[in-house]
Amino acid sequence: MKKKIKYIFKNWWLIGSFSIVLLIIWNTSVLFQLIKTEERNKIELWAIAQKELIKSSNLNFNNSNLPFDIIQKIGKTPIIQVNSKGKIIDFKNIDIENMENKIDSLFLYNKLNLFKSQNEPIIVKYKNLIDQKIYYGDSTLLQKLKYYPLALSLIIILFALVIFYVYKTSIISEQNMLWAGIAKETAHQIATPVTSLIGWVTLIKNKNKKETIDEIEKDIDRLKIISDRFSKIGSIPILKNQNIYLIILDTINYLKSRSSKSIIWEINSNKKKILAPVNSILFSWTIENLLVNSIDSVKGNGKISITIKNTDKYVNVYISDNGSGIKKFEIKNIFKPGYTTKKRGWGLGLSLSKRIIENYHRGKLNLKETKINFGSTFEIELNKSYSKV
Repeated sequence: MKKKIKYIFKNWWLIGSFSIVLLIIWNTSVLFQLIKTEERNKIELWAIAQKELIKSSNLNFNNSNLPFDIIQKIGKTPIIQVNSKGKIIDFKNIDIENMENKIDSLFLYNKLNLFKSQNEPIIVKYKNLIDQKIYYGDSTLLQKLKYYPLALSLIIILFALVIFYVYKTSIISEQNMLWAGIAKETAHQIATPVTSLIGWVTLIKNKNKKETIDEIEKDIDRLKIISDRFSKIGSIPILKNQNIYLIILDTINYLKSRSSKSIIWEINSNKKKILAPVNSILFSWTIENLLVNSIDSVKGNGKISITIKNTDKYVNVYISDNGSGIKKFEIKNIFKPGYTTKKRGWGLGLSLSKRIIENYHRGKLNLKETKINFGSTFEIELNKSYSKV
C-alpha cells in the first residue's frame, strides 16, 4: 500500500511539475505575441504619420531621407528603412556608432536580412512621392522574454531541488535518530534481564550445578554482546586495528554450533593475521548477519565460503553461498530497512550491516553477484587508512 501511495505521489508530482512548465511557456508565448502585435501597431502608426506629413503642402521633405524624428515615440524597437530598390536609407535603435559608413555597412545589411526573417515589412507608399518599406526586429524586451520560460523553469527546478534536499536531509536525520533510539532502548531492555540472570547464576553456583551454569553463562555473554552491539549503534564507535581473520573465524564457530550439520563451511585467506581498523563488536555483527542470510539461503544443506583478500590499502571480504539466490526485482530493495522476503523477520539485518560498514567504518558493502538457484556473493571493503578514535 505504501509503495502504491509513493508511486501515485511521484507520478502526480511529475505531472504537476510538467503542467507548471507548460503553463509558463504558454503564458509567455501569449505575452510575447501581445507585445509583438503592439510593436507592429506602433510601426504602422509611424508609417501613417509619414503619409500625413507628405500630404501637407507646407512641408519640404527630402524623398531619400524621411523625417525620423516622429519615430521617437515608438520606444526601443530596431528599425531599418529601405527604398523601392532595397537600398537602406535610414535606421533607428541599432548601435553601429563605431562605423564610418553606417548606411552601407555590411553589419546593417545583415541586420536587414535578420529583420526580414523575423517580421513582415510595413509598406509606406503615397502616390509617386514615396515608395518604401520598413523592416523592424524584436525589441530588447522581446529578446529577453524569449529566455524568460527557461530562466523561470531553472529557478523552479533549483527551488524544487533545494526542497528535495531539505526533505531528504530531514528524513535521513529522522532515520538516524530512530536507529539510535531503537538501539539505545533495545540495549536498555536487554540489560535488565542480563542483570537478573547474573544474580541467578550466582545462586546456582552455590549448588554446584556446573554444566548448567556454563550454558547459562554462555547465554549471558551472548546477551552482553547483543546489548553492547545496540549501545554502539546509538553512539560513535571506536575503531582499532584488529585481526579480521580471527573475528570472522569466531563468528563462524559460533554459528556452526547453532546451524545444520549439513552445511559446509569454508574460509579462505593467505594470512591468518590481517589487520584493519574496525570495531570488533559491530564488525562481527555484520559478518553474522550476512552469514545468517547465507544459512537461510542454503536451507540447511549447502556450502558457505568466506574469502579474505588483503592489499596495501584495502581488506576485502567475500561471503558466498550456493543457495537460492536473489530475484532481480528484489536486488534494489535488499538494503532498505524493513524489507524482507521471510515470513518472520524485521528486515533490519542487511540495512544495519550496510549502515555499520559504510557509516561507521567508511567502507563499502554491496551485493557483488547473485543468480537464482546458484547463490549470492556479498562483498565488504574496508579502508585500512581510515581510523576514527
